[in-house]
Amino acid sequence: MKNIFFKEKFSFHGISFIALAIVMLWIKTYITYKTSFDLTIENGMQEFLLFINPLSFLMLILGIGLFLKEKNRARYVLITSFLITAVLYGNVVYYREFSDFLTVALMKQTSNLGDLGSSIFTLISPWDILFFVDVIILGLVMKFKPKFVINKTYTKTNRRVYYLLVVAIGFFNLGLAETERPQLLTRSFDREYLVKYIGTYNYHLYDLYLQTKTSAQRALADGSELADIENYVRANYKEPNEEMTGIAEGKNVILISLESLQSFVINNTLNGEEVTPFLNSLIKDSYYFENFYHQVGQGKTSDSEFVTENSLYPLDRGAVFFTNAENEYTTTAEALAEAGYETASLHANNKSFWNRNVMYESIGYERFYDIDSYEVTEENSVGWGLKDKDFFTQSIAHLKEMKETGNPFYAKFITLTNHHPYTLDEEDATIGKFTSNSKTLNNYFQTVRYMDESIEQFFTQLKEEGLYEDSIIIMYGDHYGISENHNEAMAQYLEKESITPFDSVQLQRVPLIIHIPGQEGETISTVSGQIDLKPTILNLLGLDANEDIQFGSDVFSEEKLEFTVLRDGSFITKDYVYTQETLYDKATGEIVEDQSVIEPYLEKAQTELGYSDKIIYGDLLRFAENNNYED
Repeated sequence: MKNIFFKEKFSFHGISFIALAIVMLWIKTYITYKTSFDLTIENGMQEFLLFINPLSFLMLILGIGLFLKEKNRARYVLITSFLITAVLYGNVVYYREFSDFLTVALMKQTSNLGDLGSSIFTLISPWDILFFVDVIILGLVMKFKPKFVINKTYTKTNRRVYYLLVVAIGFFNLGLAETERPQLLTRSFDREYLVKYIGTYNYHLYDLYLQTKTSAQRALADGSELADIENYVRANYKEPNEEMTGIAEGKNVILISLESLQSFVINNTLNGEEVTPFLNSLIKDSYYFENFYHQVGQGKTSDSEFVTENSLYPLDRGAVFFTNAENEYTTTAEALAEAGYETASLHANNKSFWNRNVMYESIGYERFYDIDSYEVTEENSVGWGLKDKDFFTQSIAHLKEMKETGNPFYAKFITLTNHHPYTLDEEDATIGKFTSNSKTLNNYFQTVRYMDESIEQFFTQLKEEGLYEDSIIIMYGDHYGISENHNEAMAQYLEKESITPFDSVQLQRVPLIIHIPGQEGETISTVSGQIDLKPTILNLLGLDANEDIQFGSDVFSEEKLEFTVLRDGSFITKDYVYTQETLYDKATGEIVEDQSVIEPYLEKAQTELGYSDKIIYGDLLRFAENNNYED
């Protein structure tokens, strides 16, 4: 009797449609972790967490089907499986270029997708159809109803036991994660940790919670939150360099954002040829900062604009240009407009791309020369739009238009050609390609050279039009061009065995060149970042901004603290590089075991990122008494 009972009770009758979907999604997600993401696994516990972390979410979401009738249940499971797969695949495609994961804020920026074109296309492989194989299988099972898939009606007890199991698995996962990585959920800027420990799907739920929380911050904010920030900024204020104060007073300011330009190509060669011959020669007659770092987050070029205009940090999720475009800010453009300058941004792309048409009003630009201000044809375009040489040539007329007002101008140029996937017409290529397993890096040198030539041409045209002598020209790389996904090829070019986390941080250096006609050149090794540009520009023009709430300082200041923090929490000092909770000697790249030497810097990094986030999320500058540029 017992044997009969046992056989009937525990023999295999089949698998439910919901269980089949859960198992296939679970396996697929784990395989994706191992093949599509570069998640560092240091021990068996981390591997176990990586394996189990999708389960609680999949059971939670697909388990809703337990409350539905058979026909609706199957349809719900199929559609939900497809949507979950789409989210997973979206992360894969995004990760291929940016080595990062999607956020809710980023996914809201769908208006950008129409402009991504060839960039996205290069990230998609025909083999990507394999991501949807399980969904196809579920569709076939739903249609043909094979006998091994059973359907049944679930009782209230069944559902209660099921969800108790879901909760148990979820808390088990979180408990192990917190044990392995304490304060996991308070370090949300590190998305790799979150995905590794709680999984892609639970990370997105947590990100949604954070997005909802931050959306409420502005409504609840008041001026009292600003007092501590103001005290911190005043206490850390560094006097600018008096010798440089007002050295360019009354001159035009031409600010050029050099798309995706990293410092490793400066004064470097490919196949015996200089990659950037003009910039190499220009820095001899300019102030060149060789330890200058970009500080962008997911907003890339828009983030670099935000940082340089505000001397605030970008957000850890999404782009300020989208999430907080209508905030009150105290910007470089507003300060210069107050001083009588004509202000404009010149960028041959759509006004709405990165929400610039809205954000530029908050920044204070009086004019925006967008794509409608240029003659753009198939012949003079490549990749993302108007070629840089044509862009600068056509922009001369806009500069002359601003000059005709009788006032000096502040003009910011945003280049396009040196943009992923770094495509270039054959007739425009004047240097060969690199040879490696990375098409991205191989192409990069050609578009960098083209951009270098376009800058040389622009300088010539400025001189011909009488705009050069009365201008200062500031050029900076906006963000990295080659992501960590191309480390193998990068190591090959740099003739290194591998790219370490230390190397990755050093590769975040971008050029900063400040060219003042008549001034002798100097290479400056001071550690600095994009956050320092605003106070530097204003001091060169003799404008006082010491009452502004800003986290940067004049790069020429003798008091400047050699410290730059990146958006992911990594930071660089004169002697050290700190990243991924590891300290490196900046001179040698060797690991430093005693981290006590950088504790003050670690606290400073966390404080400044936190304060800057509070300012943005709460729109706190609307409460600032010293907001001299308020409309």
